[in-house]
Amino acid sequence: MSKKSLPLGQLKKGVRARIISVSASSEDLVRNLLEMGLIEGSMVRVVHQAPLGGDPIAVEVRGALIALRRQEAAGITVELSDSGGAS
Repeated sequence: MSKKSLPLGQLKKGVRARIISVSASSEDLVRNLLEMGLIEGSMVRVVHQAPLGGDPIAVEVRGALIALRRQEAAGITVELSDSGGAS
């Protein structure tokens, strides 16, 4: 089974993936993302995307619905497998 990694902001709506890393321009932002449950190993699913690729996107992670700017989502790397399609 092959696995592909990409930024969270590039996932299509409905696709599930596992978070493999979280980075950001500041330590405070990384801490905030981690506190919201966006931690390595967690499963995440995109549930909403703003039209025309704009902000925000909404993701479901650990039972919570979280809105993120695309810039924040770009620092979260996720991994999907062949079975990681839409739920």
